[in-house]
Amino acid sequence: MGNSQSAHKISAHDRYSDFEPSPSPPSVRIFLNISQYSNLLYLLRLYRAILDMKNQRDKLRQYQKRITVITTRETEIAKECLAKGDKAKALLALRRKKYQESLLSKTDAQLEQLEKLTSSVEFALVQKDVLFGLQQGTQVLNMIHKEMGGLEGVEKMMGETEEARRYQQEISEALAGQMSNEDEDEVEDELEAMEREVVGLPDAPNKTILGEDSLPEVPKTELEREQERIQKRKERARQRRVALEA
Repeated sequence: MGNSQSAHKISAHDRYSDFEPSPSPPSVRIFLNISQYSNLLYLLRLYRAILDMKNQRDKLRQYQKRITVITTRETEIAKECLAKGDKAKALLALRRKKYQESLLSKTDAQLEQLEKLTSSVEFALVQKDVLFGLQQGTQVLNMIHKEMGGLEGVEKMMGETEEARRYQQEISEALAGQMSNEDEDEVEDELEAMEREVVGLPDAPNKTILGEDSLPEVPKTELEREQERIQKRKERARQRRVALEA
């Protein structure tokens, strides 16, 4: 009887032995020495830098498409203001456009340089410069995003309400510390050319009396215009210095 039960137990064990789970495979552990660990960290930083760079370039392309629409509208606003005789608003619209274009141009050139650096075999030597450049690029992109304001902000350039005037004043003050003298001069030249186009102002008259030994008329006229532009730029630079000191 006892032997029968023992045999029954054994046979039952044998019957279900195929359904027992197989033993777990041995755990796999990867041991890295210091050199291998350093190389792994290096690759991770490299891939991260490249990814950040590509993401910034994608954002920049998006901003470039948006800003093309905005700067086109700003040019139209400048012409509309000149047609109304409001030269101050026209100048502000052109200054804003110039500042945005310069930001995009600088950032695009910076990211192109970073792309070359990340593909260089000397990446380890310039790694800090690349990471710093990415940080600077991010800051500039944030500035563009903040300063652009969209088409709604552009339309405020035409506004006559108290809110619109405050906005125009804020933009003017912000641009005063961001644009170089060269940028300001280029904006002034663009405004004068636009004013001649919109209002129909004549070019500077030629007051030179030609004699037998005189130079041809065109070179003298161009020389006079260039001297006039230089004088105007000096005067504008002086006015900007006075405004900053005030």
